[in-house]
Amino acid sequence: MIQPRSTTTTLALAVLLLAGGLAPATAADPGLTGDSIKIGFFGPRTGRVYMYGELAMNGADLVYQQVNARGGIHGRKIVTVREDDECKNEGGIAAVKKLIHQHQVFMINGGGCSNPALAARDEVEANKVPMVVLDAVADGVSKGATWIFQPGPTASVESAAQVDFAKGQGAKKVAVVWQNDAWGKSRFEPLMDKLKKEGITPVAVEEMTGEQNDATAVVLKVQKAGADAVIDVLYPKPSVVFMRDAVKFGYKPLYVGQTALTDLVDLQKQVAIPGALDRFYSISQVKVGIDDPDMESWRQAMTKQFPSDRLSIYTMFGIASAKVVVAALEKAGPNLSRAKLQETLSTLCNVDTGIYPAPVCFKPDDHGGSKTVAWIYLGKDGKIEFVRK
Repeated sequence: MIQPRSTTTTLALAVLLLAGGLAPATAADPGLTGDSIKIGFFGPRTGRVYMYGELAMNGADLVYQQVNARGGIHGRKIVTVREDDECKNEGGIAAVKKLIHQHQVFMINGGGCSNPALAARDEVEANKVPMVVLDAVADGVSKGATWIFQPGPTASVESAAQVDFAKGQGAKKVAVVWQNDAWGKSRFEPLMDKLKKEGITPVAVEEMTGEQNDATAVVLKVQKAGADAVIDVLYPKPSVVFMRDAVKFGYKPLYVGQTALTDLVDLQKQVAIPGALDRFYSISQVKVGIDDPDMESWRQAMTKQFPSDRLSIYTMFGIASAKVVVAALEKAGPNLSRAKLQETLSTLCNVDTGIYPAPVCFKPDDHGGSKTVAWIYLGKDGKIEFVRK
């Protein structure tokens, strides 16, 4: 018969183990094993804005597949799982809950639309899960958060850049046309603050909805106000409607867009009026085009891994974001934990993705990693060009 150990014997054994550096093992965080790290994606995988989710996820997966091909990170291979939030607030909450509680991911690399990313923020923070945003830009996603980081330019950075660009182009009378929802407010409020700081009073401030089909009244008000520049804070659909109606009334202002309006080729197709985008400039989260020679390896990787897809600006969002994740995981070292990764991300700096306009740099009190934007326009050959300084 085996006799139970006495308490004294057990304590003595524990002391010997600790003295020899053999501390009792602690349970690893969910999604983390000796040979794997589980990362969860969420964003729109379906619907009209699927590209901000599904295509960005494809780009991120390319990075993780390459990491795995060279042995992983400190011996751990990356495993990914995807959830569709349909770009809806309730979808974002449900997707994040599923990633954390059902799939039990170690961390999240997600958030394609700002509204659901904002809605899911509390769930991420409450469960202390590190999250690096894919391409959502609302400052509120990460501002004041402990566990969430945004590597790309945020809405306030873009809004300030829009004002600076309009001034740089010599605009004398500025109008603002914006979308009154959580996404739009995250841009509109810092935009108005920047205009006030610069001593600029807009000659017109007009609202449109994301599903608006007619902009006649809005266009006529802005035109009557004499605006020579329109700062566009809209999704693609209302932007198309505004530009189409503007052409109809012979109104051709300077347009200053943002990262919801980066696919200028598709935007021109939707407007379907030659020359409608001749004076349209927009912000890009990336500094190189899809046809750039530096992107050749990624074009080949896309063809191999996703034959039905092609390299796009949305894919590049995912590539850049995932590169930041990899840099953080590598720096965190082999003794990985969620807390260790959060600590590492908080001071991660000078990460050059080759895609974002400038190296990413986080601070403990500022989880917005990019303060620089790039500018694009549609060239005469119908291809997207970058504004060069």
